[in-house]
Amino acid sequence: MRYLMIGLAALGAPALAQEAQQPEETVAVAVKESVVAEKFMVAAANPLAAEAGREILARGGSAADALVAVQLVLNLVEPQSSGIGGGAFALYWDAEAGLASWDGREKAPMAADESYWLGADGAPVGWWDAVVGGRSVGVPGTLRLLETLHAEHGRLEWGELFQPAIRLAETGFAISPRMAASIASAQEQQLDLFPVAREYFFEADGSPKAEGTILKNPEFAATLKLLAAEGSAPFYEGEIADDIVAAVKTNVNPGILTMEDLAAYEVVEREPVCMAYRTYEVCGMGPPSSGALTVGQILGQLNAFEIGNAPSAEAWHLYIEAAKNAYADRGLYMADSDFVDMPEGLLDDDYLASRAALIDPDAAMESASPGEPPWEETRLWAPDRQVERPGTSHISIVDGFGDMLSITTTIETGFGSRVMVRGFLLNNELTDFSRAPEEDGKPIANRVEGGKRPRSSMAPTIVLEDGAPVLLIGSPGGSRIINYVAGALVRILDWGMDPQEALNAGHVVNRNGATDLEEGTEAAELASALEALGHEVNIANLNSGLHAILLEGGKLIGAADPRREGVAVGE
Repeated sequence: MRYLMIGLAALGAPALAQEAQQPEETVAVAVKESVVAEKFMVAAANPLAAEAGREILARGGSAADALVAVQLVLNLVEPQSSGIGGGAFALYWDAEAGLASWDGREKAPMAADESYWLGADGAPVGWWDAVVGGRSVGVPGTLRLLETLHAEHGRLEWGELFQPAIRLAETGFAISPRMAASIASAQEQQLDLFPVAREYFFEADGSPKAEGTILKNPEFAATLKLLAAEGSAPFYEGEIADDIVAAVKTNVNPGILTMEDLAAYEVVEREPVCMAYRTYEVCGMGPPSSGALTVGQILGQLNAFEIGNAPSAEAWHLYIEAAKNAYADRGLYMADSDFVDMPEGLLDDDYLASRAALIDPDAAMESASPGEPPWEETRLWAPDRQVERPGTSHISIVDGFGDMLSITTTIETGFGSRVMVRGFLLNNELTDFSRAPEEDGKPIANRVEGGKRPRSSMAPTIVLEDGAPVLLIGSPGGSRIINYVAGALVRILDWGMDPQEALNAGHVVNRNGATDLEEGTEAAELASALEALGHEVNIANLNSGLHAILLEGGKLIGAADPRREGVAVGE
């Protein structure tokens, strides 16, 4: 295990920028070293955001305080991935009260119904036809989630937490390699269609703003100052809400979001979903996220097998087969449980043992069928074939008081709906619903309904051992998030890898079909052995963004995904 002791002076942004991987490049995964701290730690997707969190923690702030600063800076320097125009799921460990999970997922407008994504011909509209414009925008939840967590767990004044982002928005920041590559790529998907985003992300001649360009956002600074002074009220009921409602009425694909929709938005505290795995308890976010249930199903099936103390083709075969079974159940059953009756037995030990019994250690199944978990509800659903796109970020934080936070935050597709207002982008989260409401006469659980939250794969995770946290982890990556997180958990918990070693390792991904092996990594070398077992294999560019903090021996051991620009910092 290689650890790197780090303090503020060691955080050199130019060096970090050289290490960052652009999302569209096909390159070998870089090597990073774990970071060790004793008092507190932040792992986040951009050095400027991580440093903002470190600054707050050093002032005596809590994990909730640091989150506000980190998220607002990410909104500025990584706008393609998250921000106050989107939504998030958070797991919070309170040193005195224990574990809680908070749902800040976006919601559909109340006037939406199951025909929302059907065209004039009665067929679902195309993906990009749905994404671009105000119709894809759900009621944002991130800001209200930040405010809720601060009210519950904050130690510093709310307005103080906005200062790092306000400073950067006013003085400017250098566009990072990843942001520059994302802008250039998104131009092909109409990021420059609407005037506000076009003026912000592109030069006067229409070319994408390049890496190193100093970008200022005075409009976002003004928005932040208003929110710092008055809380979330202007966003959900006041002048910012007015502007959001006006902005979604785009000339292309206009939305139907109303002031009433914004004013009615509430963050929901939900019971964490936990799965016993080996000597651990792996906890995450329940519906409307499918993350914890599907990760839990994968691990729950692996409980039936010995997978050794090091990676092998045989172990990955078992993992892949477990993932097929889990994704089959995910597609059929999982959705917003406030609207859809879901099986209570998806993590039932006997049920998972029956699913594990379907796994042949010597041969791959082409794909899995959904199981029949213990469930009194007799209604039959059709499977949801909607695939989430990556436009997400993950943050892990441990403060100096024993509080901890694992949160995954998103605006869905990179740059969301392309609709920009008051200096921030609005999500396209409504495309996470199934665009088809039914199949073969059977309803799809994740269909659009007024006030419903679309299903997600976000999987913020806190692992407990003997009732205390030992690991915080999560990732962006659309529907692959589940595999990114579950695979990293197996590497750390089963194979004893150092967190950074686990994040550096190549990905093995299956979503109930062909298996993707990460190009340029040792995972690609598994191809022949897996094909011999009957697997269909693709070598693919798998761009995760895992951030992890391991608590071990009184130390905080942080890791950031080498595929992106993230860092772990602490003291």
